Amino acid sequence: MNEKNPVKAIRLHCIDCMCGNAAEVARCVCPDCNLYPFRFGKNPYLKKREYTEEQRQAMAERLKNALAKKRPQEQG
Repeated sequence: MNEKNPVKAIRLHCIDCMCGNAAEVARCVCPDCNLYPFRFGKNPYLKKREYTEEQRQAMAERLKNALAKKRPQEQG
């Protein structure tokens, strides 16, 4: 399997380290491992983005326009 996302590749490594048992990854006893914080397939160092109401409205408008452009193509 060729994973392009490094965090997902780390997740696969952790599963491999635990003999293919994904449930055992949560019970990992190696907190000194450099990959330990990434073992659930997420980057714990990324902060959740906070958007202003204006930014949310702009994103909603862009999504609405993109969907409107896509719909006529689906019917044709």
